[in-house]
Amino acid sequence: MTLRLATFNIENLMRRFDFSGYRNPSKQDRVLRLFDIGNEAVYERLEEARTITHADDTRQMSALAIADCDADILCLQEADDMAALEAFEYGYLYRMMGSGYRKKVLIEGNDGRGIDVAVMMREVTRDGEAIVCTSAISHAALTYAELGLHDAEIARTNVPADRVFRRDCLQLELTIGGRPLTVFVVHFKSMGPSRDGLDGRSSTLPVRRAEALAVRGIIEKRFPGQTQTANFVICGDMNDYQERIDVTGDRRSGYGFVPAAETSSALDVFSAEGFAENVVRRRPVLDRWTLFHSRGPAERHLCQLDYIWLSPALAARNPDAMPEIIRAGQPYRTVFPPGQDVERYPRTGWDRPKASDHCPVVVALDV
Repeated sequence: MTLRLATFNIENLMRRFDFSGYRNPSKQDRVLRLFDIGNEAVYERLEEARTITHADDTRQMSALAIADCDADILCLQEADDMAALEAFEYGYLYRMMGSGYRKKVLIEGNDGRGIDVAVMMREVTRDGEAIVCTSAISHAALTYAELGLHDAEIARTNVPADRVFRRDCLQLELTIGGRPLTVFVVHFKSMGPSRDGLDGRSSTLPVRRAEALAVRGIIEKRFPGQTQTANFVICGDMNDYQERIDVTGDRRSGYGFVPAAETSSALDVFSAEGFAENVVRRRPVLDRWTLFHSRGPAERHLCQLDYIWLSPALAARNPDAMPEIIRAGQPYRTVFPPGQDVERYPRTGWDRPKASDHCPVVVALDV
């Protein structure tokens, strides 16, 4: 029995307009800065037109990336609400894939922008095995105090009553052809700007570490003394990495790609003691990335932010499972290591349109 499982940060699948850029230039789209806009009403009309035009190309590419995954279960990050999922499936996915993802789960979480984690599922796998969801549990309300995670590092930015998850940890209890599988979907705290003399990744690391500890604690409570034999996966955008690929050089002289390991990562919580396996690490070291980070030539790297962590039992049952990373939706500004460049989707731009800033990850598993 084979199950295709994917995770994808679809990047702002929104059905609302954001007009805050009129008063806050840092939130204003760069193209609108080129024009002298007289008043707020004109700004809103232009922003609506820009957003709608941009969104159509983007969502066609998002749907192409999802179609290329051909997943039975798709874990999503940055979905606005159920109405947005329904509109996206009917208007875009259905045209490319037919009536595939009839089952959808989205529970509103904690994100201030209203972006949530979600799951879309087929009714049966490609092999014809029934996919049944017996329960969906949100852990968005858990606090640092409840989980005993309010330490000195967290106290710099949070009080004990604050919620641990910046979005949620969505737990789905499934059966695949009668066999149990528990799926946890997360979207950890993003890397913010520099703070207290630390770079954005380091300054936000304690929050992501607490989120990872909370997820591990939830799993250990769900499977007391049985985490080595249980069937579970942890999927999502975790906004952290244990290694990166520094990009050197330029277009004229050629690029270099230098792997570098991190001394500390929130994801060490999952890899410690063999608690779970990052299945993407089965790929070659230069071929594990799911995002290109760039703030100009001085700061560029490729890294893995999108994960499918397998429980020890699932990893052992699938020793040869090799995940795919769908990169055809990346913009042309993304620098690919040698031999990895792919044919981009139609109308892909240098920076935009694109399917997402993240690449989907998909793996076929024997459950």
